[in-house]
Amino acid sequence: MRDTYAMQRDRRADPLETIWLDALPEEAVPAFEAALQRVCRSVALFRDEATDTWRVEGVRPQGSGDEELAGALALAAMVTGTDAALQSAPVEAEGWLARTVESFPEAEIGGRFVIRPTHVPPRATYGRTVLTLDAGIAFGSGEHASTQGCLIAFARVAQDRRPMRRVLDLGTGSGILAMAAAKRRKRRVLATDIEPWSVRVAEQNARMNGVGALVRARRADGWAERHVRAGRPYDLVFANILARPLCAMAKELAVGLAPGGTAILAGLLGTQARMVLAAHRRQGLVLERALPVGAWTTLLLRKRT
Repeated sequence: MRDTYAMQRDRRADPLETIWLDALPEEAVPAFEAALQRVCRSVALFRDEATDTWRVEGVRPQGSGDEELAGALALAAMVTGTDAALQSAPVEAEGWLARTVESFPEAEIGGRFVIRPTHVPPRATYGRTVLTLDAGIAFGSGEHASTQGCLIAFARVAQDRRPMRRVLDLGTGSGILAMAAAKRRKRRVLATDIEPWSVRVAEQNARMNGVGALVRARRADGWAERHVRAGRPYDLVFANILARPLCAMAKELAVGLAPGGTAILAGLLGTQARMVLAAHRRQGLVLERALPVGAWTTLLLRKRT
């Protein structure tokens, strides 16, 4: 992977803009966040305490992916029943990069993992698995509560030393969860995403972290792809996506898990946890732990042996 400074030089040539949606109800946040992630290099969430509503904000090259964004926003509005107006304003690339670097410090998660941005000098870290990421790759950088919840859940799973021969990371994003599994358990991981850009980034990050031979990144939409089905049964499945797709794929997940296998589900708000859990309980999966991180919840499920 190119070093951070080379990537920064490339980005300075692109006029950037901030786009955002205000006054979103909590239950609408995941759908609109996913819509902005289709075209934005960085997406952030902000809660307005006074009104108990949310702002979803992203940064993208000016005008990039307008048609795709319009379709994604229309779908989010239809699914959530929320009509939100997209707003935009230009932003200086250097200023955005400086803010991104400043807001992406090294972080320890779950007592087992250290997320280290490329702009932080390497240092000895004992008893922790270090995952190195570029500051410009915000989605899946470990800052989002869903990613943190997955790493905390995996830290618990990794301690029990159950067999973990096959691992699947659905909706891999930056590849951070796939890399965590590959580094911690020294196992091959299939990392999939519907976005070609995410697949490329996951491959680059895996090589940068020394697990390029263990992480196989592929473009796939859920369980439908041949190479995803061919890997069954999986001992561990990460699915950090959205609540409704998780519910829709509950049966496929139950079929794809090995007896005694673990599923770590995220991308759902705390208010959606009951709905997601009910869908998976109907397929025979058992809740081992629910891990709230801020407004978000991660579910740790087990398939009966």
